[in-house]
Order: sequence, then structure tokens, then C-alpha cells
Amino acid sequence: MQLVSKNKTFKYGEISLTGKVFVYILLLLGLCLFGFPVFWMISTSLKTLGQVHQQTLLPKTFEWVNFKEVFTTHPMGMYLWNTSFYTLLTMFGAAFSSSLVAFAFARLRARGSTILFALILSTMMIPSQVTMIPQYLIFSKLGWVDSYLPLIIPSFGASAFLIFLLRQFYLGISKELDEAVKIDGGGYFTIYFRMILPLSIPALATAGIMEFMYRWNDLMGPLIYLSSQLKYPLSLGLASFRGAYATTPWNLLMAASFVAVLPPLTLFFFAQKYFIQGIVISGAKG
Repeated sequence: MQLVSKNKTFKYGEISLTGKVFVYILLLLGLCLFGFPVFWMISTSLKTLGQVHQQTLLPKTFEWVNFKEVFTTHPMGMYLWNTSFYTLLTMFGAAFSSSLVAFAFARLRARGSTILFALILSTMMIPSQVTMIPQYLIFSKLGWVDSYLPLIIPSFGASAFLIFLLRQFYLGISKELDEAVKIDGGGYFTIYFRMILPLSIPALATAGIMEFMYRWNDLMGPLIYLSSQLKYPLSLGLASFRGAYATTPWNLLMAASFVAVLPPLTLFFFAQKYFIQGIVISGAKG
């Protein structure tokens, strides 16, 4: 790896031994800082409640029965299904609708499109709390409260960040391909579905994964719109552990938390290249 400047070329291998040691120390400190909560969660999930109150670092015996008890005493399977159901739908809706809008901004040239694009990006600066009450009133009038519709339908209206992300990717696709399709008699829909969409699978995967991570961990939306326990996702299901007992069973709560973290953690390890690609695309010159 090398960095080119006006004065000289700098190679990563030319860093001194002291510099490399300093970098590895920082990485080790970061690993301890972010890894210890995960270690504590796994360790606590394998303890008895008595061992939790003793505040020991490692369990004396591995209580694997905690994971079984989580599924037998609580509807964890139902929480997992509910979360997966609306998360996958919102992931698809946000990625597809955002790609359509991004394609329009990247390929169509209309008067005021630049201003409109800037206005869409400016919505990212508006806190979600500002629109929370108006949205609730609208969905309440529509009779959508205590259903998944308020959580799913808005995702099909596109996301400002995903529009920006995908537009940056589409700008990198040569417009000569568009001209080739037009020569064959194809229109913009043909360009999008037969050319742009197949080429943008990596970018769409990035957008979908980002949306998946956000929706899987979302607490505020389900807390506002869902009141029936049969419709609870994992975020509300985990919160119910603290209200079901006189004292919080931290060992069961940590076992349930580990089960809830496992799907996004697995997704991250298998798709981490798409996260990096998302950072690269969003930083590309438009």
C-alpha cells in the first residue's frame, strides 16, 4: 500500500518499528474496549443467578441450560420470527425504492433536480423526534397502530442516505452503456432493470445490510406502534425480561441478548466487505 503526494511517495512498510508498535497497541486497546462488553455478555449468560451477584469474571460452571430456559419460559422464537419478518421487508423496500430514486438523480437531467437532491439530503439533519408525533397521528388515523404497517410502509418511500449512497455508485457506471441500450430501442426502465440493476448488486447489498442492521436493533419504532406482545420484536422482547421478575435475571437476559446479537454478528462477518464498500462509495466524488 502506498500514498502518493506532490513531494514523495510514502509506503506503509516504511513505518518505523516504534510506529508499528504504537499502532498495534491502539488496536489492542480498541479490541479490549469494544470486546469486553461482548465477553461479559457471554460469560454472564453461562452463569447461575447467584454467580452473577457474586460478580465473578468467569462462570464456575457453564450453565448451558440458560439458553434452553430462554426459549421455554419466553417466546424467543416468536420474537425472532417477528423481527425477521418486518426487518427483511423493510430491507427490501428501502433498498429497492432508494435505488429507483438514485437512478433518477444519476441518469435523468431535469430542471431543479440538483436543488431537489440537496433538499432530500437535508432531511438527514432533521431529528427523528421532530416527525415522531405527526407520523403517529397519521398512522393512528389510518388505523395502523398495533400493526407492522407503520414500520414497513415508510421504508418503501426511500431513505435519504441510501439515495445518496446508490447515486454515488450509479455515477461511476459509464453512460455509454445507456446509449447502447437506447440504440437497441430500450427506454429508461430497460436501462434500469436490465443494465443498472444487475451491475449494482454489490451496492444494493450494502444498502440492504445497512438497513437490516438499523431495523434489527430498532427499539423506538416498535415501542411506539406495537402494544400486543404477540407482535413484539426482539428489542421489546428483551425489555420484557426486566418486567417479568421481581429482580432482573441477568443470566437469562444476557443469554437472550446473545441470541439476538448472533444474526447481525454473523451477517457482519460474512458481509463486512460490503460495509467497507459502502464507506468507499459514500465518499466517492459525485
